[in-house]
Parts: sequence; structure tokens; C-alpha cells
Amino acid sequence: MSRGRFVLVLALCYGATMGLPGLLGWLVWRRLPTELQGPALEALADQAVLFAMTAVGVLFALAILLELLSNLYLTPIRRLREDLQVMLEANPAHRASAEGAADVRALVESVNRFAEHYHALLERVEARVEEAKRAVEEEKNRLAAVISELAQGVLVCNIEGQILLYNNRARQLLSANPAGSATGGLVGLGRSVFGVIDRPLILHALDTIHSLLSQKRPHAVARFVTTAPSGQLVRALVVPVLGNEGLTGFVMTLEDVTRTVEQGSRRDALLQSVTEGSRAALASIRAAVETLQSFPDMPAEQQGRFIAVISQEASRLSERIEGAIREFSDAMKAQWVMEDMLGEDLVAAACRRIETRLGLAAKAEILAPDLWMRVDSFALVQVLAYLAARLKEEFGVWELRLRLAGEGRLAHLDLVWRGAPLSAETVFAWESEPLTAGGEDLPLTVKDVIERHDGEIWYQRDRPAQESYFRLLIPASAPETAGLALPAPAGSRPEYYDFDLFRQQPSSPALDERRLTELKYTVFDTETTGLEPSAGDEIISIGAVRIVNGRLLLHEVFDQLVDPRRPMSPESIKVTGIDPSMLRGQPPIEAVLPAFHRFCEDSVLVAHNAAFDLRFLQMKEAQAGVKFDQPVLDTLLLSAAIQPNQEDHKLEAIAARLGVPVVGRHTALGDAIVTAEVFLKMIPLLAERGIHTLRQAREASQRTYYARVRY
Repeated sequence: MSRGRFVLVLALCYGATMGLPGLLGWLVWRRLPTELQGPALEALADQAVLFAMTAVGVLFALAILLELLSNLYLTPIRRLREDLQVMLEANPAHRASAEGAADVRALVESVNRFAEHYHALLERVEARVEEAKRAVEEEKNRLAAVISELAQGVLVCNIEGQILLYNNRARQLLSANPAGSATGGLVGLGRSVFGVIDRPLILHALDTIHSLLSQKRPHAVARFVTTAPSGQLVRALVVPVLGNEGLTGFVMTLEDVTRTVEQGSRRDALLQSVTEGSRAALASIRAAVETLQSFPDMPAEQQGRFIAVISQEASRLSERIEGAIREFSDAMKAQWVMEDMLGEDLVAAACRRIETRLGLAAKAEILAPDLWMRVDSFALVQVLAYLAARLKEEFGVWELRLRLAGEGRLAHLDLVWRGAPLSAETVFAWESEPLTAGGEDLPLTVKDVIERHDGEIWYQRDRPAQESYFRLLIPASAPETAGLALPAPAGSRPEYYDFDLFRQQPSSPALDERRLTELKYTVFDTETTGLEPSAGDEIISIGAVRIVNGRLLLHEVFDQLVDPRRPMSPESIKVTGIDPSMLRGQPPIEAVLPAFHRFCEDSVLVAHNAAFDLRFLQMKEAQAGVKFDQPVLDTLLLSAAIQPNQEDHKLEAIAARLGVPVVGRHTALGDAIVTAEVFLKMIPLLAERGIHTLRQAREASQRTYYARVRY
């Protein structure tokens, strides 16, 4: 019971208790004869002290009685009501605590038993619903999986430009930091594609598609080339998504053409160099020849000078052409298709080819794990099969072994056999003849293929082991996909797509009147050197995660350490686990805040005890040149609004009540994720209390006691 309500009830009880005897006394006094009223008043006056003490005693007795009744019945029943809301809307596993009078405790136990039955029934229903949804989800997941593995970047957007699907390649191409998203790329579900690609380019492409569709032309697509934030040239192909009402969205495939354009420019420059540079030399040679033809009686010494000019110009021309040929050859080599391949897979393919085509026994042994090579796998397997065929035909070898090892930046691929050694002439001949093995011909030699891979090949005899082998030295590689850490799955579907956004209503300028379930959120947290921003404490870490369409996007996070440029307190090191060595070399706050501002610019900010974190941000706004003017929701205040009778509103306590596991506490990103999961659980509880819109949530927050706290 609130203090004001308690005083009001106490006053009413006290008035009723003391007023009734007073009223009866007054009525009796009115009926007394006049001569007796004076003595009666005098008698009452003599007992005034006793009456006053009785009145005070009654007041205290009433107060104690009301407090006791409140503790035994009212407060436990109200907490039970809040616990029931949590069970129904957020956490079916939550149970009410038994407290208060015996009857109330019995009621709580009955409610908890009912909750057990309800929870079991709910789990069975949810299991059936999940089973029914699984088929649909699998179809979507297959599509997302296929797209995510494409070498081209893929973006699917609705007609407003909101990103509904993207793959990792698109995020790499369009992020300022192609290496990853540690600082939060600007490609994300629900974000606007116009933030990463110029709006006029996309609008022009859509106009072109509209025009082609109106003409009923087949293949209504548009193309353009743009510059990515990282400086790469990206070629985009825009394909329409058509619905019953016409164009409802578009698909963009993105391809990095930087290298292609550079190679084209080099070839153009080379061609221009050859043509322009050769013209002067040819003119000199032609002039010298014409002079010699016009003056056949020219003195021998003078003829010699003209012949020398012809010789010099011819030599220069020859050198220029040879140089051009070398450069052109390098350019052609750069265009050869070379793919990253796991060495084990290459050896397995070679063994299969040798066994099936040649009928030789081939087995792999001593294979280095996780050794990648950039190879033309067909040509390299053809080399191994060719050598195996020559060993079989000329030396009667029937069994081969393949070994793979890594040494530095090279992979050693050995083709091993037992038998007679080879002569140097035989090895030279085999390396120089066209590849022919198992009925397949390749117009290349062993040397051609090895040179194509920038490798080497040599023959070696291991006398103690009585075996011989060809060793192919191929540069090892580190493919981009091999180093990528696959994110942990969240729920039953990947987070690179959300086709439900196709059905989302257009954005409204009246943000305050939007429903909480429709908004995009950035849930964030900061770690600091201390608890007093006004006393000079600084931010040392910012972590954030996005919520779009009611889904927590664990792939779209902001996680950045910050150099505070001041010492850290021992307490801060102990709580955060961040020591000064981890902050050395990290960017300062004025470099981090603009990136974080871009990360959260189109969303509502959410934090636990947001006033504390916002105070730190606001104190650095002028220094960083940004302003955080987005609406803010605080899970601390929202918890107090929907569960006012709970005593503890710390993040751990709320998470425990709502069934949210706490992982990574006291790290900025870990706390942001826990806060986000807590916030998602709160939305149905807010709706239960009639709080549906952003405005209603903000007003309810401001009515709580914790809203008065200032930093």
C-alpha cells in the first residue's frame, strides 16, 4: 500500500472510530435538561486528558492494525497478481513466492500448482506449433542458406528501401570495414539501403524497371556501378520483386569489379603505350630506310649511321613489344580461374582419378589438416594422373601414395612409389610433354601447370626407404571463408533475412504513436572507469545490439573498446575485467561515438538505468560532433511501472523473474544482450497494463520513483 493511500485509509478508520462515539455523546447531551448540561460539560472537561490519550491510543492501534493487515493480505495478493502476469505473458516457468497470512500462502501454493499444469500444457501446445512451423521455416532457411553461400553479395529490399535479406558478402562489400562487423556494419535487417548506396542510383534503376515493365518487356532489370564505402567499385544488378499490386520490392546482386576495372585499365594503358611508343620508332626506321633508298650513292660512313639508327630503333621496338607481351601474359595469368581448396579434398580427388581412370591403387597418407591451397584443381589433378600413367606404362608401378604437408607458406604434395629410380632425361621429358592420362588430353605441360600456380616440381629418391617421389611445391592460402567465425544460431532461423518486413506498414512520422511491437530498437550498455561522469570518469567500452520486427539480431552488434586516456580504478578493472593493456591502441571516444551514432540512428534507444549511460554519452556529444536525440526507454523504469510491488529492479533480478539467462554480465555487449532479451519479455507485460505505444511507455516510466534519479 502506498504511503498516501495508507494515511487516507487510516484517517477514515480513525474518523469512523472516534466520530461515532462523539456523535452519540452529542445527541445524549442535547436531550439532557438545561440545568444538567453545564455539569455534564464540566465533568467531560475534567476527563479531557484521558479522552485525548484514548484518542491517540486508538490512532496508534489502528495504524498498527492496518499495517499488519497490509503485510498479511494486501501486499502479498498484489505481488501474486504481478507474478501471475509474468507467468501468463513472459515466463511460464516463473513461480510466486509464498508469503503473508496462512490463507494467502495456501492461495499462492494453489496458484503455483495451477501454473505447473498450465506450463506443461503450454509446452505441449508450443511443441505442436513449432512442429507445424518447422516445414515453413525450413523452406525459408534453405533459401537463406543458398544465398548466404553465394560469392556475389545479395540484398533484398522492400519498395521503401528497407533491407529484408542480405548475405555476408553484401555486408563485406558495403561496410567501411570489410573485415567484419566488430564496429557494426551499416548493412542490417530493417536498415535503409539508401544509407550504403546512393539513393539517386537506386531510384534511377527502379525508374528504368518501371519503364520496362510498362512496356511489357521481358527481363526488366537495371544495372549500375557505384563506389562502396571501402572504396571498391561494385557492379549492381537490380531485379524487381512483383506482387499483386505491382512492384513490391527489388533484389540486388553485387559484384566487386575493382580488379576487373584495374586490369582493363592496365591493358588499355599497355595498348596505348605500345601504339604510341612504337609510332616514333617506326617513323625513324621508315625515314632512315627511305633516305637510304633515295640516296644509294651515299658515302659508306653516312650509310653506317643510318643503319645504326635503324638498328637502335628496331632494338627499342623489340624490347617494348617483349615487355608488353610479358605484362599481357601476367594479366592473362591473373584471369585464370584459381579457387581456394582444402588440400585433403585435392588429394582425395587425385586418388579417385588415378584409381578410376588408370586402375592404379592410390591412397592418401600423412595429410596436413586444414591446409588450403589456391589451385586450378582440374589441371593439378591432371598432372598427378599424367605422372601416375607414365609410371605405370614405363616402369610398371601399380601402387602410389600421396602425402601432403605444410612448410611455411608452401604446401608439399608428394606422389610416392617404390621401384626403379628415374633418370634426369626421363624427368625432363615427362615435364615437357603435353598432359595425356586415361584418355584425357590437356594442351599444357607439367611445367605450364606448375608455373601457373607459381610453384615448383622436383624429383627425389629416398634411398633408405627405397622409394621415389615427385614433390609439388604449391603456395598455401588462407581463404576468407576459412577464417570466418560462424555466429551461433539464434532460434530456428538465420538472422540474415526477415521477409515479414514485406508486410510491415510504412514508417510514420508520429513515432510516439507507433506500437512498441513495430519499432526498431538499439539496446546498448557502457562500461566506464567509474560511476561519476561529472567527476571525470570515462567510457571504456560500448556494446549494442539491434531489435527489428520483434527479433533480437545477434549478428548486428556494436562492440568497441575505448581508450579513456585516464587511469582506471581497481574497482573498475575488477568489475569489468578490462585492464589498461586491453585499451592501449583503441580509438578514443570522439572516434567511437560517430560510429555508434550511425549504428543507432534509425532506432529507439533502450538501456537498463539509461540515465547513467546517457549521461556519459551526452557529456561527449560536443567533442564527437554528434547528438543522441532519439527516444529512450529504460528497462529499470519499465520494470517499476509494470511490477511496482516487487522490491528488486536490478537487471539480474528482472532477468530471473522473466526467465532470461544472464551471460556475459558486466561486459557492455553481454549486458546489452541481456537487457534486450528482458525488454522483449516486457512488451507483452506492458500491453497487459494497457501500454501499447512508445508515448504510453515513456509516460508510464516517468511516473515511477526511479525516474527522479539524476547523474
